[in-house]
Amino acid sequence: MKILKASQIRRIDAYTIDQEPISSAGLMERAAGRCFEWIRRRMPEKRPVRIFCGMGNNGGDGLVIARLLADSGHQVVVHIVRHSDRASEDFLLNEERLVGLRNLRQHNLTGEAEMPAIDPGEVIVDALLGSGLDRPLEGLLAKVVQHINASSAVVVAIDFPTGLFCEDNRNNDPQRIVRADYTLSFQSPKLAFMFPSNDRFLGEWYLLDIGLHPKGIAQAETRYHYLQASEVRGLYRPRKKFSHKGHFGHGLLLAGSHGKAGAGVLAARAALRSGAGLMTVHLPGCAYEIMQTCVPEAMCVADENPRILSGISSLDGFNAIAVGPGIGTHEQTARALKLLIQNATVPMVLDADALNILSENLTWCGFLPKGSIFTPHPGEFDRMAGKTTDDLDRFEKALELAHRFQVYVVLKGGHTAVVCPDGRAFFNSTGNPGLATGGTGDVLTGVILGWLAQNYSPLHACLLGVYLHGRAADLASARLGQEGLIASDVVELLPRAIKTTMRG
Repeated sequence: MKILKASQIRRIDAYTIDQEPISSAGLMERAAGRCFEWIRRRMPEKRPVRIFCGMGNNGGDGLVIARLLADSGHQVVVHIVRHSDRASEDFLLNEERLVGLRNLRQHNLTGEAEMPAIDPGEVIVDALLGSGLDRPLEGLLAKVVQHINASSAVVVAIDFPTGLFCEDNRNNDPQRIVRADYTLSFQSPKLAFMFPSNDRFLGEWYLLDIGLHPKGIAQAETRYHYLQASEVRGLYRPRKKFSHKGHFGHGLLLAGSHGKAGAGVLAARAALRSGAGLMTVHLPGCAYEIMQTCVPEAMCVADENPRILSGISSLDGFNAIAVGPGIGTHEQTARALKLLIQNATVPMVLDADALNILSENLTWCGFLPKGSIFTPHPGEFDRMAGKTTDDLDRFEKALELAHRFQVYVVLKGGHTAVVCPDGRAFFNSTGNPGLATGGTGDVLTGVILGWLAQNYSPLHACLLGVYLHGRAADLASARLGQEGLIASDVVELLPRAIKTTMRG
């Protein structure tokens, strides 16, 4: 699914109006109708609704919602914030349609003295401005936003919280942005939805399909995408009747150190659960029996050092390599990693301590095999790319790093981003806070290795990996709750995640 700018959505609106054809007011009725249906399903009928409307088309959406709610029995109060001398045509049309409606009261709001008292039991609908703003709010609109935020009522933002910018909010004023509990966005997510710093303004966000013309959407160009099940399903290659293990690749995993054998166990099991035909694990001697016992399906090579990784095994016959989970940053391990990078000829997945070692030796990145993959969490990424100031800064540096070294960067987070060397980025739609527990990153490394070993392209291995890893976590949290979820639960539910995703 494309992540589009507000200006692109406006052009697709116009294209839909022209090609469907449908009137502008008719498209507004459709969009607001989707919001009305969502509110009616979620909010008790007797709960009063207070709608703050600006004078543009977002305000027009609010007026349609007000009419539909009043007709359905809700008690509705509409406050039209007169922040301009001009109003859009569709706003004016829908303002006329409110005259004489039962269950609805309408007030003009022209100054601070007219700010209404807001009861905690009300539902507030923010239909002030929506998307497209590019400078901090001022004057009356800023005061209205602060008044809404000072209440303890539930706030539903239509299309976009008023005051938030669609992409870059580094120069915005957080005190002048609506803090919504729910955001009902039309057709396409915005880039701002992908960053943790905006969560306090967006709350839970939902995409409502308002029937914009498919051809208009197809023609819109963007580098950014929101990864959905249908897109992942299109990457999958079903197995043929006469397949054997040799058809599904041989992965090599270098993992573990004294006290951290579990990281290798999790990654190895995840790779096998993701479909790798064969798996070999190179690990220190102290972890050999642990791996043989916990993952009997894997072949093991014991390092000559009993406590750390100090060398590499033969690299012949492997389709993909992963290194990093639990290896530590010992000097001998760093030398082994350098040797591995120099000798590898197949794509590598580098995670955890492999990235921490690389952060001190960035020149080694120039020798990585084509199509290699970094899987950092934010702290590991900052050690590699330099201290970042905010989420967008980190994302921009990930784009720079991916391009500089021609690698794929899987930047882990609430919407894990797969950042490509060509500047594209795919934000994941699965996963939940239950993944905030030790070992889940090792599982992700194994999942990506499993798909990479099967000769999926590096990009497709990343997309399959992050989506199915998150999907397995969603299945696990539905069964166990988020607090009780552990990394092994994600591994166990990977087969079900694959099955349910690929069957649709």
